Amino acid sequence: MNVNVSALMQTVTTILTTVGLKLLGAIAIWIVGRWLIGFVLRLLGNALTKQGMDATLIRYIHSALAALLNAVMVIAILGFFGVETTSFAALIAAAGVAIGMAWSGLLSNFAGGVFLVLLHPFKVGDFISAAGVTGTVEEIGLFATTVNTADNVKTIIGNGKIFADNIQNFSANRYRRVELTAQLAHGVDPEVAIALLKSALTEVPNVTAEPAPDIEILTFNPSGPVLAVRPYCSNQYYWQVYFDTNRLICDTFAHAGFPVPQQHYTIGKSGNFRLAKTA
Repeated sequence: MNVNVSALMQTVTTILTTVGLKLLGAIAIWIVGRWLIGFVLRLLGNALTKQGMDATLIRYIHSALAALLNAVMVIAILGFFGVETTSFAALIAAAGVAIGMAWSGLLSNFAGGVFLVLLHPFKVGDFISAAGVTGTVEEIGLFATTVNTADNVKTIIGNGKIFADNIQNFSANRYRRVELTAQLAHGVDPEVAIALLKSALTEVPNVTAEPAPDIEILTFNPSGPVLAVRPYCSNQYYWQVYFDTNRLICDTFAHAGFPVPQQHYTIGKSGNFRLAKTA
């Protein structure tokens, strides 16, 4: 009986020693592996930064490589413990497929982010309209883009939705056209009004001289002719030019003594209303 206990204790001691050594070895592999992964990632990050690569793309590469190297290290540790890594790798692949199907939207956003970085339709600071949201780009992330709207609302949009929709970049071109209209009354000479507005628009700050503002007769309605007033400016001054031009139209027509546009109706003998095109 004593012999059996002694043998059992020896067996237990051997097993614990073996497991302990393997555990210490696994810890050593983990520590050294984490240090090597950090070293490789820092080395790669510095190299890509020196090459002038986009910071967002560097983060993509950094995250993908970190996940891959950590997975390899875990498999190496399991192999050190004697776990069949081939089966484990197959299990990871199967789990990856299942997770991919469940997280298809997330993966779509990730893929959309990759294309946004590679194709570069806009950058941080640009004023854009995408996925039904208009505003200034604050951040382009791995899965989503942050846009600050004109009314100062922080909006986060999935990259997949952005890339699948039309993208308008208002900051890409050197200038932008401001779309306004000016209503004239019947009896006002449109050419006189056009000449007055063209002269006055030269005094509005940030309106470009080239291309020159477009002012022409756009259409007619029951109140009279309607002018299209279209000055050009840099995107950063759009709203300033928009509001200043609206004020300019009002002040110019008032100083010129133009009558207020009105719709006039007369009653015919049949009792029906009929529009009278008179000032």
